[in-house]
Amino acid sequence: MTKAEDITINYNIDQRELKRYKRLATALLGVMVVLTLLTYIAPVAGWIRENIWLEILRAGAYAGVVGGVADWFAVVALFRKPMGLPIPHTAIIPTQKNRLGRALGLFVTEHVFTEQEIRSVLHRIDLPNAIANILDDKNVQKTIAVSLVQVMPQMLDYMESDRVSHKLQRFLLHLIDNDNFILVLVKLLRNLVDNHKHEEVLSYLLRYMKENIHASEGALRAVIQERVYEQGGRLVGWVIGESIATRVLASVLRELDRIDIEESSLRENFTHWLRAQIDRLETDPSQARALTQNIVEVLSHEKVVGWWRHIGQRFRKIVVSDLENPQGKIVLAIQGSLEYFVQKMRHDALLREQIDRHVQSIVLYMLPHIRQRMAEFITRVIEGWDAVAMADKLELRVGKDLQFIRFSGTFIGFAVGAVLFAVLHAIFGINVE
Repeated sequence: MTKAEDITINYNIDQRELKRYKRLATALLGVMVVLTLLTYIAPVAGWIRENIWLEILRAGAYAGVVGGVADWFAVVALFRKPMGLPIPHTAIIPTQKNRLGRALGLFVTEHVFTEQEIRSVLHRIDLPNAIANILDDKNVQKTIAVSLVQVMPQMLDYMESDRVSHKLQRFLLHLIDNDNFILVLVKLLRNLVDNHKHEEVLSYLLRYMKENIHASEGALRAVIQERVYEQGGRLVGWVIGESIATRVLASVLRELDRIDIEESSLRENFTHWLRAQIDRLETDPSQARALTQNIVEVLSHEKVVGWWRHIGQRFRKIVVSDLENPQGKIVLAIQGSLEYFVQKMRHDALLREQIDRHVQSIVLYMLPHIRQRMAEFITRVIEGWDAVAMADKLELRVGKDLQFIRFSGTFIGFAVGAVLFAVLHAIFGINVE
């Protein structure tokens, strides 16, 4: 059975049930009408003599008819015009549909989506854990990583445009030319040194230098020979130029290898020097300011700007090539970052607190705009509904309960009418009909 067929079956069941309750309410009203007529006809026909109990029954039945008709009119008037008569202030839901939509929208936004309610809901939700549960899925991680890689070329194209790149450059320089930047840089450097990560950076730089020396050995040899030729003359350059170039390159590579040994004194001296520079930056504001200005000047230089653009273009080529490879380095790096982030969200109390605080501040900041848009959305949706169809659907949902109002009105009318008559008759001895 399809979902549509299931909905149709439930709709038909609801309709039949509503009709059954309508008939029961109408039948009860009919009983009151018949009872009222009998209490008048019976004495006239000589079936029974007038007495106090007959009058109480007559008063109750009479009031039951009035109560039943009044409640029938009220219930029907909500959804349509009673008996099709053009009575004012009837068919309230169809004729006041737009007004009801606006009222419902305002009610939801002003009494449901309040700041207090939103805060209460956010406090009950473990948002970091919920996000971690979503991200802790290989398929989700893969989807996010692939999606990010696919949009990266467009983002890089946009960032490479002259206007955007100029703005990014100005923003970066403004960010660096700030006292807080040095504080962050010092903390980062100290963390690298304390965890011996600076040695990995140094090793990477040394390997990079050695690889470039080997790759450019021919060009470097030619440059050294040219310098020997310039300084010592053609004969000296011809005799020992190549030998000197070989020795110079071999010495440079040997020194780089010596530095690259983990327990080398040069590496240890480098660590001591780096710690001393970090201490100076923390204790001497003039040194920190001078370093900031030097960094800004370097990054502002046209050659450095061109170099960064070149790096951006190379990075773009890597991203484009990774698009065709589901197991590309960028995709795997993003997936690894997501896995690391998931673990941090589960166990890092500080990160969890920051996520909760930032999400709450963002939601509360956007709440007025969201509430306005939600009210407009609810209003537009209800205004777009067919008035008659909406009234029918609402009646189907609440009609059964409304028929109980008709039951209650009829029974209560009967009881109140009978009791009221009995009390007044007992006090004043008069017929209240």
